[in-house]
Amino acid sequence: MTLFDIFLYLSMFTGFFMAFNLGGNDVANSMASAVGAKAITIKQAVFIAGTLNFVGAVFLGSHVTATISKGIINPEMIADTRIIMIGMFSALLAAGFWVFVATLTALPVSSTHSIVGSMLGFGLAAGGVGTVNWLIMGGVVLSWIISPFFAAGLSFLVFSHIKKTILDRKKFILQTKRWAPVWVALTFSLIILSFLYKTPIGKKLDLEWWVSILLTAAIFAAIYLIGRFLAHKILAGKEKNVDSVENIFRRVQICTSCYVALSHGANDVANAIGPVVAVYIIAKQHVFVPEAEVPISILVLGGLGIAMGIAIFGSRVMATVGEKITQLNNTRGFSVDFGAATTILLASKMGLPVSSTHAAVGGVAGVGLARGFKAVDFRVLGKIFIYWVLTVPIAAFTCILIFNILKAIIL
Repeated sequence: MTLFDIFLYLSMFTGFFMAFNLGGNDVANSMASAVGAKAITIKQAVFIAGTLNFVGAVFLGSHVTATISKGIINPEMIADTRIIMIGMFSALLAAGFWVFVATLTALPVSSTHSIVGSMLGFGLAAGGVGTVNWLIMGGVVLSWIISPFFAAGLSFLVFSHIKKTILDRKKFILQTKRWAPVWVALTFSLIILSFLYKTPIGKKLDLEWWVSILLTAAIFAAIYLIGRFLAHKILAGKEKNVDSVENIFRRVQICTSCYVALSHGANDVANAIGPVVAVYIIAKQHVFVPEAEVPISILVLGGLGIAMGIAIFGSRVMATVGEKITQLNNTRGFSVDFGAATTILLASKMGLPVSSTHAAVGGVAGVGLARGFKAVDFRVLGKIFIYWVLTVPIAAFTCILIFNILKAIIL
């Protein structure tokens, strides 16, 4: 067995480890608000998220992936493919370790930033400061501000509108019949746009922007009419209490959570398998390529890792995001999902780097602030923020340490 074979098997195991931790931590992005709002139970959330993440990773996940995450380093400045192979393995192990630590402490961190930080460490250790694309690193730092604050502001506005137009009105059942279909139609339009622009299969369709807009407008109109009919039917003869209103938004929130889980598997599996594919290509062809075809077996490996991570550790971070920052109900949870998903879609379309983890937490904080500062536990938010700031430097330092030890032993 050659050195290349050994690192291929080690990288596949470490890629699974990274995917496992990604599932355990990032599941909060899609399911925390639904669990916190009591739309579904933790057991239901774990089952739904595990299934949809696996399906998204295997069947919708990109079959061509960037092997150098987010273009953080320039591989042309590293001539020896063995160095790249050791570096990729070190980056996976370092990123997986940090996400694992965060999950054990029940705090949400960005798996994207974890792998970016470890790739930064690899670049610094292997080629020095000049190997790193500092402009892209600046974008990652910028996303610490963009994601949570934009999502918080949007979720704040959405819930404030629902509160003003429905919850605070005397005839709130009548107002629900008027406004709920609008929000339902907007939500499904957002899901369609996100599918077209955020998932690999949507990108393959490569529709013209005006075709996407027309398609979305047609879907909005159709869903609005269906939603209006269903709202009248569901609310007919119901008692005039807020629970009837919450029940409408509960159903929509479950749909948005399912979509985010499916999209998460399709998009974020690359954080775990990108470096594995790089090692796979190097082991088989002894050359490095920045983008490569992903064998279905590696997609399955990533999907299984995410699903198992959700099943074993998923409840920990979900409880923090969904219950400990602020108290959620279905209208608030819907506002969180809508704000976070819109943030990710708009920022991605504008080419701005965002973290779905940061957007989800920002959305929860924004909804809490809509009810006043006392409704938000800033101690929990403070702990989360500290972990966000530490993610890149700790992942980078850990990768440098692992890389130098392996390099000294092997080369």
